Amino acid sequence: MENLKLLVHRAQVDKRTAALLAGAVCGAGAAVLLIRRVIRFREAKVKIQRARERRTESLQRAEEAVRRYKESHPATDSALILTLTLSELTKQLQEGLLSPEEVFYTYMEKTLDVNKKLNCCTGILLESFDQLKTLDSNKKGLLYGVPVSIKENFAYKNHDCSCGVVINLDQPLQEDGVLVEVLKRQGAIPFVKTNLPQALLNYDCSNPIYGQTVNPHNLQKTSGGSSGGEGALIGGGGSVLGLGSDIGGSIRIPAAFCGICGLKPTARRLSSQGVRPIYGGQKSVPSSAGPMARDVDSLALCMQALLSEHMFSLDPTVPPIPFNLEMYQSTKPLRIGYFESDGYVQPSPSTARAIREVKALLEQAGHTLVPYSPLKIRHVAEELLIKGILADGATTMLQKLEGSPLDPCLKAQVVPYSLPTWVKRTLSFLLKPVAPRASGVFSGISGVSSVPELWKQHAAVEDYIHETIKDWRRCNIDVLLCPMFGPAFNFLYCGKVTTVLTNTMLYNLLTFPAGVVPVTTVTAEDEEELKHYKGHYQDRWDKLFKEAVSGGEGLPVAVQCVALPWQDELCLRLMREVEHLVKQSRK
Repeated sequence: MENLKLLVHRAQVDKRTAALLAGAVCGAGAAVLLIRRVIRFREAKVKIQRARERRTESLQRAEEAVRRYKESHPATDSALILTLTLSELTKQLQEGLLSPEEVFYTYMEKTLDVNKKLNCCTGILLESFDQLKTLDSNKKGLLYGVPVSIKENFAYKNHDCSCGVVINLDQPLQEDGVLVEVLKRQGAIPFVKTNLPQALLNYDCSNPIYGQTVNPHNLQKTSGGSSGGEGALIGGGGSVLGLGSDIGGSIRIPAAFCGICGLKPTARRLSSQGVRPIYGGQKSVPSSAGPMARDVDSLALCMQALLSEHMFSLDPTVPPIPFNLEMYQSTKPLRIGYFESDGYVQPSPSTARAIREVKALLEQAGHTLVPYSPLKIRHVAEELLIKGILADGATTMLQKLEGSPLDPCLKAQVVPYSLPTWVKRTLSFLLKPVAPRASGVFSGISGVSSVPELWKQHAAVEDYIHETIKDWRRCNIDVLLCPMFGPAFNFLYCGKVTTVLTNTMLYNLLTFPAGVVPVTTVTAEDEEELKHYKGHYQDRWDKLFKEAVSGGEGLPVAVQCVALPWQDELCLRLMREVEHLVKQSRK
């Protein structure tokens, strides 16, 4: 009996010891995780500080160079240079009426001034001062002597492509990207890199490294994103031409918000080598690099310069299709499909009015306008767009954010991504009867569950592209006029209102070229009508959209123009026609 009691006592002691040991191990493990977390955040802080110091140094050195140039060249007519369009500027440069130095220092000074107000630059490319000295060897280039701004995720030798995440800092690129090389071959001078949102997949323009970029027309509004630094810099007059990238509207949104023009070309029309994504391998919704400028002719000239033998040689994966000037300059009347709403997102009053006004102008000019509706837009939004771009359930994006402060503009968007997949799927099921869009979004961000399901999703995208082209043929339309959501949002709404991206991301999925043109501004009447805005679903997203665009009187409003794949010139042709007719109507 005594032996039995002893055994029981020892067992109890062993259990207590085991419990204490287990507790100690768990506590030690938690302490280790906490220490590692603290270390990562300290390392992130140091990296961020170094990046900010590099930016500050580049800005200061550029300011000093501009000061010296102005002292030795007091006769430079900077005000005149800043009024010239890209076409006028290149003409005067090639004819010798202006020198590259005059133009370069004029735009450098203006960029530095604009950046102080808008925080749109991540750093001056100081190598541009050296390039300026050797420029005369490349006088035949279509962009000879033109300073060009580039989005931060474009590869430039010895500079980071951080995409706004700390994990990518202190990793300078070993060579220029293809498009940067082509710009230089055409005589252009890449001179500044511009800001973007943390992790790119957001249409605001803020990150923990460089901060928030603001709108040139209203400092209380966002410039849009992800090419928001470009939109702000060009809209503020600090650049005559810039390059951005677009996976869901990232060229078109900031162009529209900032009152400039932007083109998302056909997927793979321009090289993507050296245009860094936040993660690679995603194939359902392709990204495109493209130009941003103050007018459509500038976009066309940039495309003409980039679509060169040099680009086709550097990147043989790009189809060698040069710019079709005849198609761009054609005056043949067009059959133009149009719609005010895609049935998923009701546009703001100013956007709906913009479509109606442009439709009337096009009809008066002799074009035929045909009502059109995108196919199966809700199914496409949930099953092809969201589930395509986040097929991994956002796992890779969340990994890129590890060890970094989370920017406020991204927080509302990312928090649902972090939920376990079973929670997302459960929420999708429970919300289906009461909040159909929310249900669809939770289903989409759950991603795909297997490789066969991913293949099935890819096949569904291909089928949808062919179905849409067939529908265009049935309607016998050449191009499409459609809404570009806006005006510019109030801060911290872009991460909350992701439903509006159907307006833009649809054409990334389809691979169609799409561009935006500013056509009007928000009126007091638009603001009054906005008070009665309900939206299609009258859900939380409709309410948030109404709040996001409120207080927009005087802000630019744009429309979107779309064409079939590889008909970028026809898309630009419609954009130019819209631009021309709007200018005429104002006179």
